[in-house]
Amino acid sequence: FFRRCCHLNMLALYELPGGYAVFKVVDGGGFKLVAQHLFKDSEEAVEAAKDLMKSELPSSLKKFLKKANLKDTLAVQDAKLGGVIKKKLEIPCIHDDSVDEILRNIRQQITELVEGLSQENMLQMSLGLAHTLNRHVLKFSADKIDVMVIQAIGLLDDLDKELNTYAMRVKEWYGWHFPEMAKVLQDNLQYARVILKMGVRENAAATDLSDVIPEDMVAQLRDAAIHSMGVGLTDEDVANIKQLCEEVISTSEYRGQLFEYLKNRMNAIAPNLTTMVGELVGARLIAHAGSLMNLAKAPASTVQILGAEKALFRALKTKAKTPKYGLIYHASIVGQAPSAHKGKIARIAACRAALATRVDALAEDVKGPTIGVEGKENVEFKLRKLEGGKSYDLSGRGKEQVSDAAYSRHAEQAKSAEPTKETPFRIAADSGEKRKREDDDGKKAKKAKTGEDGEKKEKKEKKEKKEKKEKKSKE
Repeated sequence: FFRRCCHLNMLALYELPGGYAVFKVVDGGGFKLVAQHLFKDSEEAVEAAKDLMKSELPSSLKKFLKKANLKDTLAVQDAKLGGVIKKKLEIPCIHDDSVDEILRNIRQQITELVEGLSQENMLQMSLGLAHTLNRHVLKFSADKIDVMVIQAIGLLDDLDKELNTYAMRVKEWYGWHFPEMAKVLQDNLQYARVILKMGVRENAAATDLSDVIPEDMVAQLRDAAIHSMGVGLTDEDVANIKQLCEEVISTSEYRGQLFEYLKNRMNAIAPNLTTMVGELVGARLIAHAGSLMNLAKAPASTVQILGAEKALFRALKTKAKTPKYGLIYHASIVGQAPSAHKGKIARIAACRAALATRVDALAEDVKGPTIGVEGKENVEFKLRKLEGGKSYDLSGRGKEQVSDAAYSRHAEQAKSAEPTKETPFRIAADSGEKRKREDDDGKKAKKAKTGEDGEKKEKKEKKEKKEKKEKKSKE
């Protein structure tokens, strides 16, 4: 095998993570380094690797081979790449089973053939190039991480539950002291801030609460504090209640910061979906599907009932009506629809949301939420039409927009079909009228037949009655 290679004066092109190398097959089956090229940086390495994966000739390899001025046959690992090299650089190339054996032997001896190259360096360069190439191929971007959205919406829901629990506990606890305050202040955050500033109800008259609640509420609160029927509190009780109020306020402020973070992430990851259904609903759809790509792969019918799986399978099991919407019900465009049209609007919105998600997930350059804006306008237009009670044809064009030419043409046909001296019988205006006349004739014939059958049946019954009477009289 090696004698054959030596006879051909063969050269071998070997691709390293850090550059290229050309080896010559020498007598006795050995290899000798003829030329070498090192990449300047990781960007050049990634560009070269991308071109080689597509069987294209990288510019760096082209310059290297030109500079090396090779005359002998060049063994390459990719047959298509060999064809490109032969066509552009006029270097004879070969690729067969013998080439695979040559490159395998070079790979085993690479640290000995290239001076200053160790096995550790090879592994580090291979790992670095693999990571960089994977980021590029997968179009990795810090702004495109949907995992952050999934975690943020999960934490947001947990904070909402926690806030509701804490706020309810504050109202129940402080309600024993000042029960009338819950009727004046409905907002949980205002309730906690007033307790922090006022303390016990006896301080309501002397405390300035204008920076926390409006003036009219301050007056109502002071009046309620005078006539309150609550029990008294010790200093230790007030201290514990205030500490719980601080938790409510700090958690509420952090929730606001988290919502802003989620809003920015959603606008970066899925701007079209965000425009279509909103930040919270879009994030919940992504979280429920598992990722933005999984949501993009789902059909519109799945997007419509995403989040209502239990109701769907229960309906299928009991043969009841299946749900019309899931998480998408909370989108503003579906919420503003009348109850009679919510199902239709949810279906239309799901179709547009599925299209917007595919653009966000698969498009290389998303320049603004153009698809989302267009989809939302389309859903709003159809909602207005449904509320107006107007019907549509299959193309989506309103029947009121159809021109009168069609009706005038049918009227002329009907007029021309009236009987004249030349044609004493009326001609059918179209096939529909002819078909109608045939149906009428068929109905008349059927009625006549039914009448004949009825007469026969009546005669038969009379005859049977007469025979019965005769039998009775003989007995």
